[in-house]
This record gives sequence, structure tokens and C-alpha cells, in this order.
Amino acid sequence: MADSALSLWLDGLAPDRADRRAGLTGDLDVDVVIVGAGFTGLWTAYYLAEADPGLRVAVLEAEFAGFGASGRNGGWCSALFPASTARIARDHGRDAAIALRRALFETVDEVGRVAHTEGLDIDWAKGGTLTLAAGAAQEERLRAELAEERDWGFGEDDYRWLGPEEARTRVGVATGVRGALYTPHCAAIHPAKLARGLASLVEARGVRLFEDTRVLRLEPGRAVTADGTVTADAVIRATEGYTSALPGFRRAVAPLYSLMIATEPLPAWFFDSVGWRARETLTDGRHLIIYAQRTADDRIALGGRGAPYPFGSKLRPEAERDQSVFAALHRTLLGMFPGVTGAAITHTWGGPLGVPRDWHASVGLDPATGIGWAGGYVGDGVSTTNLAGRTLADLVLERDTELTRLPWVGHRSPNWEPEPFRWLGMSGGLWAMTSADKIEARTGHRARRASAMQRLLGG
Repeated sequence: MADSALSLWLDGLAPDRADRRAGLTGDLDVDVVIVGAGFTGLWTAYYLAEADPGLRVAVLEAEFAGFGASGRNGGWCSALFPASTARIARDHGRDAAIALRRALFETVDEVGRVAHTEGLDIDWAKGGTLTLAAGAAQEERLRAELAEERDWGFGEDDYRWLGPEEARTRVGVATGVRGALYTPHCAAIHPAKLARGLASLVEARGVRLFEDTRVLRLEPGRAVTADGTVTADAVIRATEGYTSALPGFRRAVAPLYSLMIATEPLPAWFFDSVGWRARETLTDGRHLIIYAQRTADDRIALGGRGAPYPFGSKLRPEAERDQSVFAALHRTLLGMFPGVTGAAITHTWGGPLGVPRDWHASVGLDPATGIGWAGGYVGDGVSTTNLAGRTLADLVLERDTELTRLPWVGHRSPNWEPEPFRWLGMSGGLWAMTSADKIEARTGHRARRASAMQRLLGG
């Protein structure tokens, strides 16, 4: 397997250090300072600039725009949210939970709308998501999920069951598919094209974007760097998987690494044999998540969990290159698509996700301190960041809107436990998911340990 750059998506788009935007030099006074130039920070800057072109907005980025998860993810612009609808309903009521889900459905199309309106070529293909049932246990679990969606009022236009033949016609995998759960609420995209494009858009609207500018600490009314302090009425933290590196936030979000591989462009005969014509995003019903897409240039990009949690939430570049996980992903790929045997794996990469203690993404702005935040997406952030950016813009501008009344606004996740308990919990969760998949593959019966561990971790 070949390693290349930071990701398939950033290959050719990541700027050389000499080509990065200038860093901050000296103090600066603005209306809003945003820490982090990933999707959350860039969408927030975009909607602020759209709403009030005279607003002084600065974005501070330790590396370059799109360096983190925004330039390394699976390219799923989905309506997924890490906390369950039932969990949201318990805390806020049925109507609020459904409103959040509907807002997420609409957000997928909002990303596509902006890309089209602004002329961003992000390889957009809204083919929906196929979740394959590979085995009896997965079919049972996915049919139960469909029944639950019906109970929430989501009909055939949102979720439907595909029989084995229709599932295979859409994407012909070799594993014994017993059907699939399908939703149209997802698009395959090239995430780095979106991140880099958004960075250029906000600059063109007057936002000041500083790269190579590492924030040392956040305080009410200011973001402090080694080369200057930015003062602002609103200070927005948009650091996701890198949040634990900020003083005072070590236990706020745990970094969980997700890794990916990508093939070389595959020949036409391969896709003639397997279909995948709508570029549906693809997963199955296993516990240890995998995710795949057919790229615009006819590669298969496939990712999944499985990398060990780093003790102390320390960010370790070597965790992005776990060869055992890459090998496992390659075996998964060949099991699903034997026709790619012999195809080169041209790119292998990874990066940290942001995982809050209760697996509940959130967005908010504390009016007493002026400090805002968004994150905790647990890998479901490609579109959710857009919803966060629109919501933060409304909060900063003190607008009372449907977005600011959604139930994830103002949510406060508890801190993770201190070590070694944090490591034990995360490592135990990984073991439970892995062993549950093995049990289900061997017996055909659902393994209860995975759901028990998920409840323990707060998911």
C-alpha cells in the first residue's frame, strides 16, 4: 500500500508551506474571531459575511484551511447525527427531535445549493446512502431501525427497505446481502475541494484568514497566539478533534482516529459489473463502522474505525498511519469487491474525530463570556458543520430563528473521565464493537455487548 500526503482529497490541494496564507503578526481587534479553519469555522465565517458584510471577522488556523477532518473525511454530506432521535426526544420532546432531523435533511441540500450558487466544483452526487445487511443479525438490526424511523414519522421518501435484488442492482457487493436500508439524504462530495473553496470564498468577502497561527488559549473576549492577541466581542471555538490540545479542554472532547484507503481509478468494466452508477455512499450494518464512496474519478475510497484511542487524548500523528487498520480496511474492500484484487491502493490516511462524553454534537454561544462553540460530530460533520455555521451566525447576530431554537443549541456535554478511566472506556468500546461483529458473523445472531457498551459510553 502506498502512502500519499495527508489524504486522497488533499493530494494536489494542500499548499506548500511557502504558499500558505500569512500568519498573524501582532495584535488585532475584530468583531468575531473564529479558531479553526475547518468546515465549522469556514461555514460560520461564510454566513456571517453573507448576513453582515461590514462585520469584521478573523479566522485563525494552526496549519492551513482544511488541514484536519474537513480535508480527510469520507466525503459523506449526510443527515446523520451522533445522538439518537430518542435521546433528543427524552431531553427536549418529540417535536424538537423531529425538527432537528428535518433540519439535517435540509442541510444536505443547503451544502449543494451553496456549492452550485458559488460555482464550487466539489464532485457533488446526491445518490443517497445504502446500508447493506450482510447477514441475518445485520438485517434484523436494520429492519428495527427502519421501524423506528416509521415511528418518528419518516416515510418512504426518507427511508425505505430494498430487497436483495434491488440492493445488488444498485451496488453489487460479493458479501451475502439480504437487503439494504436506503435514504436519499446524503451526497458524495470531494471534501477538500469544499474546504479550500470555502476558504477562498470567505476571503473574497473580506474575512481575514490567518494560517500557521496556533492559538495558545481562549479567554472571554480574546484568542491568544504566540505572535499576537485577537480581541473580539465573540470568540468561536471550532477545533473539533484538536480541541484536547487547548488548555482547559483536555477532557472536553476525546480524539478518536478514523482511517481510510483509496484505490487507483478503476476500469469501466469493474463498474459495469457492480453498478454504483449514482455514486451512493455505502456502508453496512456492522458495529465497527465502515464507510465508502465511488469518487468522481472512479476510485473506491473506504474508511473505518479501529485505531486505538491515544492515552491522555494526546494527538499522535503516528495514529493516522496504523498499518494494521489499513490492512483490515483492504481486506474489507476485497471481501466486498473481489474485482479490485490487484488494483493499487494509492492513498492511505487518517485523522482524529471529536467525541464528546455523551456522543452528542452541540452548538452554542455563551452571552456572558462571548465564547461560542460547535462540534462533537463523531465523524458526522460534513453537513452538520453547515447547520452549525448558520446557527452560530444567528447567535452572534442575536437573531431568534428556527435554527437557534433547535434542541442541540446550548447543549453542554460532560467532561470525559480522567485517565486511565477514559482510556479503559474507549478501549473497551473498541473491543466490544470488534468482538460483536465477529460473534454475529460466526453465529448469525445479534450480539448484545455492543449496545451495552454504547449505553455505558453515553451514545
